[in-house]
Amino acid sequence: MRIKQFRYSSDNLGYLIYGEKTALAIDGGAVEQILSFIEEHCLELRIITNTHSHGDHTCGNKELIEATEAELISVGELPSRGTLQLEGSHIDIIHTPGHTADSVCFYGSGALVSGDTLFNAKVGRCFTGDIRTFYESIGKLLELPGDTVIYAGHDYVEEYLEFSRMVEPSNSFIDTYLRGYDPDHVSAELKNELKVNPFLRLSEPSVVSFLKNENLPASTEYQRWESLMSLM
Repeated sequence: MRIKQFRYSSDNLGYLIYGEKTALAIDGGAVEQILSFIEEHCLELRIITNTHSHGDHTCGNKELIEATEAELISVGELPSRGTLQLEGSHIDIIHTPGHTADSVCFYGSGALVSGDTLFNAKVGRCFTGDIRTFYESIGKLLELPGDTVIYAGHDYVEEYLEFSRMVEPSNSFIDTYLRGYDPDHVSAELKNELKVNPFLRLSEPSVVSFLKNENLPASTEYQRWESLMSLM
């Protein structure tokens, strides 16, 4: 099982997960690119779905359905399914409410398509207002192996690394991470996210110190999460 990333609308990132003959589109807003790739590689698009229901992620669904007659699985159906299958490979569906109530991530073959739940160097905005549930959702993702490759829903890498640098100005790995950034293929291993993403580094003394200097609550890990979220 392989994964192909497509950029559209400036910073949106959509995905095609594919095998030898069939494919699954996630947040397929790059309709023309996806259809060209499918034709070039003699693939049949079987499933169209999304990481959440925001319009910038679902905007390609209708055109892809009309062009391919693939099955649309609405994001609301995904948690009850638990997994999707493609040519014998399992793709786990992880329900991660927080950015939206219906947010999900897809995990399989060592890769995580995380939508707007987990970004490179940051997390998504909490449009549900339920910060506790969002915190718990991120906790689910932290249980994945360190070599899991994170594929987010937008390319905000350079902007969000500036936030990381504000929180931890002495974190030398931020520069290392930035040197590895490729706008043509935006991804990072979870173990490297753990070195730069303040929302995944809540117990780091430098993060705690920053929050205290900002006169923000920092006594518990959850308080530190709330405090960082308040700065978004």
